[in-house]
Amino acid sequence: MTATTDCSGRRPHILLFNPDQWRGDVLGHAGNPAASTPILDAWVRRDAVSFRRAFCQNPVCTPSRCSFMTGWYPHIRGHRTMFHMLRPDEPCLLKSLKDAGYFVWWGGKNDLIPAQHGFDAYCDVKYRPERSPRPMFAADRQAEWRGEPGSDTFYSFYAGRLDPGDADVYEDNDWANVRGAIELIRNPPPDQPLCIYLPLTYPHPPYAVEDPWYSAIVRHALPPRIPAPTDWSGKPSLLGGLAERQNLGGWSEERWDELRATYYGMCARVDHQFGLILNALRERGLYDDTAVFFFSDHGDFTGDYGLVEKTQNTFEDCLTRVPFLVKPSTGVPVAPRVSDALVELIDLPATIEELTGITPGHTHFGRSLLPLLGGETDEQRDAVFCEGGRLHGETHCMERESKGAQDPAQLYWPRVNLQQSEGSEHTKAVMCRTRDYKYVRRLYESDELYDLRADPDERQNRIEDPALAEPLERLKDRLLNFYLETTDVVPHDADRRH
Repeated sequence: MTATTDCSGRRPHILLFNPDQWRGDVLGHAGNPAASTPILDAWVRRDAVSFRRAFCQNPVCTPSRCSFMTGWYPHIRGHRTMFHMLRPDEPCLLKSLKDAGYFVWWGGKNDLIPAQHGFDAYCDVKYRPERSPRPMFAADRQAEWRGEPGSDTFYSFYAGRLDPGDADVYEDNDWANVRGAIELIRNPPPDQPLCIYLPLTYPHPPYAVEDPWYSAIVRHALPPRIPAPTDWSGKPSLLGGLAERQNLGGWSEERWDELRATYYGMCARVDHQFGLILNALRERGLYDDTAVFFFSDHGDFTGDYGLVEKTQNTFEDCLTRVPFLVKPSTGVPVAPRVSDALVELIDLPATIEELTGITPGHTHFGRSLLPLLGGETDEQRDAVFCEGGRLHGETHCMERESKGAQDPAQLYWPRVNLQQSEGSEHTKAVMCRTRDYKYVRRLYESDELYDLRADPDERQNRIEDPALAEPLERLKDRLLNFYLETTDVVPHDADRRH
């Protein structure tokens, strides 16, 4: 593998801009008339490739991050819960970059490294702002926006417009970390390539944002919401349980539009913050020599199917399809556009390894995106995969450590408490998705099969339809090959034998 360097032989700088829980369809250049993403839209016209068919490998934070930082699917080392993070003996892209001489600056949330091990092996700086930011999502007035227990707002995650007070913006952690990154760009360490990792919290709910972004979204331009089914029997049991517990069935479309517009406004704020980072790189003369990656870890229901937030073992496109935009460093061919290639988040480390010339010390399953960036092809994969859930008896995978496991006062109680059941709700499951079909294999309840050409909203489970017997057989065979190819990884160093 040959490193991509500038004329002085230096490796490119790396920017990993990683908002949390951004749906793949909330982008103006993807055809969404309500999305306010002018920075990203202009970036794709001029400099970057946006992959409209990019998918995560698990629909919640920690397992997804463990995948895209290792190039491993969740089943490789059992990263299937929020409480099983990267252990010291496991590879990590940030550690590889730091070991290769990069100055790694990490500003934002974790959801990757266990608290008991610390960050020293993974970054030179784990940024903490000098001044304490304001509580995220106006958490200090949660009782006000949640309402009373039993109400149809208690588990809605809807907070609405934030009051910034005397400041121009609501000064929370995301703003603090963006400003910290800008300060680093203005005063970079000498003679070291930079890796800036910005895992922001937005647009992760609660749904809350300040003006001008709250008011920037044209409510009547919002695309149609996928309605809740009248009969949940064709969908995973976890979803029906969530619908009952979240208690949002009586919401009018006007109320849903307000929640959805607030989420879109959160995305608009992140788009603006991304623009501030790009401008800082340009002003410092670093933009051309920086490979920039903009991607989310997973999506969000945002009212689709009458639900909010996310699940750990269902794989609707609103949860699994994510933004993934890439601008390589100077000298690497790029044809700015929206690409239809099927790609996965585990392609991130493979792409960076090819850009930097770093040879990984472990087997992983990502594929470099560089041929796609240059427009040589729009074919990367024939299928993408996502995994979640647990086996019966895996009580250590129930996420009992979460405050929401037993306490109904917690926002996450509807989902995390359902995960405590040994019924079918938290069953282990895997998705195999092609351009035309989605197949989900489930252990303790019915499988799912969707013809995405006729039913892009995944509303009609056709697992028993004989008319789809042939594509179902192909998908099952593809899933078997997927596990055969990825079922384990052999260490690259051999043991001594006597």
